[in-house]
Amino acid sequence: MRHFTLSDFDFHLPPELVAQHPAGERTSSRLLDGTGAESVDRIFKTLPSLLRAGDLLVFNDTRVVKARLFGEKPTGGKLELLVERVLTGHEVVAHMKVSKKPPIGTVLQMTGGFRATLIGRWPDADGALFHFVFESDAGEDPYALMARCGHVPLPPYIEHSDSADDESRYQTVFARVPGAVAAPTAALHFDEALLGELDSRGVQRANVTLHVGAGTFQPVKVENIAEHQMHAERYEVPAATQQAIDDCKARGGRVVAVGTTTVRTLESWAKSGEATGDTRIFITPGFAFAHVDLLITNFHLPKSTLMMLVSAFAGYERVMALYAHAIREQYRFFSYGDAMLLAREK
Repeated sequence: MRHFTLSDFDFHLPPELVAQHPAGERTSSRLLDGTGAESVDRIFKTLPSLLRAGDLLVFNDTRVVKARLFGEKPTGGKLELLVERVLTGHEVVAHMKVSKKPPIGTVLQMTGGFRATLIGRWPDADGALFHFVFESDAGEDPYALMARCGHVPLPPYIEHSDSADDESRYQTVFARVPGAVAAPTAALHFDEALLGELDSRGVQRANVTLHVGAGTFQPVKVENIAEHQMHAERYEVPAATQQAIDDCKARGGRVVAVGTTTVRTLESWAKSGEATGDTRIFITPGFAFAHVDLLITNFHLPKSTLMMLVSAFAGYERVMALYAHAIREQYRFFSYGDAMLLAREK
């Protein structure tokens, strides 16, 4: 088994290939079909022709919340919060961008007319996140406050401010469970018409939930990738989905994960035996996959944990060749970019 380092997952990406806006229609994105011996350039709406009756598509039904909030300290200093997780009651944990961190007990005045009281670090006294209580005169809970006052938490490589278009397009058409600060982007390519065509062809569907955290954009900074510490994300594999996977395997169908978040969820369940909880699973080449046969995924950042995951799934040499092809052919990269279809390396 080859020993991989961070540099193995680096590549030159021309900045103009980073998609700043979504395609005109969800299904009009390009799809690089990497399942055969030769890669094939397709359009995403042709996906149903690549699947078979009895296959099972597994989606992540998390819903992106408007988690980016602005406010100021009592001194007048400006700050920005990115809510990572809503806890019980009116408590949240968040990233805080501010010139000087305020002391515990500070009451921040947030844009939109509510207050955020800093009560400590999270998950412990040395944690990287900050623990707040949100309060408003109307008694709104954190989800209501974010919906009213927040901004779409667009990824750091998207350079424009969020708009009404982002509010609808940086969200899947089947988003259900609020809690993500980043979209499960492979699923952004599906619309209701495409889902209907898949249904008519006998392709089955099931859902998991993984609330994507801001840590998904966290760069790997150590050359020895075994030293990288993964961020924690909440997940759930419903009983109905567990049964759907068993049924799919029993009939000889293929489990098709829509996005790396779905892979992480299913493989966390397989590894831990727990259908719900927090996961820090780090999938790198050599990982033994338990459930997933095919993967639909967007194109990822150089030197990212997601590049390592897709390389573990489809084979390092294969993935690097597909990425080189995508760059030559001017595919669009990252959250609003194009997609690829991969088969698990045997």
